[in-house]
Amino acid sequence: MLTHIVFFKLKDSSEESVARAAQVLRDMEGKIEVLKSIKVGIDVLHSERSYDIALITTFESLEALEVYQVHPIHKKVIEYMTQVREASASVDFES
Repeated sequence: MLTHIVFFKLKDSSEESVARAAQVLRDMEGKIEVLKSIKVGIDVLHSERSYDIALITTFESLEALEVYQVHPIHKKVIEYMTQVREASASVDFES
């Protein structure tokens, strides 16, 4: 099993903008076969070091993650998130 975590800091961190971006991420659920689980969390602390959104996904293998990376639905999400994000960070680990 592989866990893929991405943190997003948005250019516009208003409640509406963050909610819209979180929904774009959630909308992948059930649409990409190799995506075993997805959780999307919105930051509640809003500290200086906080990111606005956390995306936590799991996959059966590294190969499944690679399929996800090029899936057309995920590509559209990447397009959107690239437009609205100021920064992102990711971690991938065996779980």
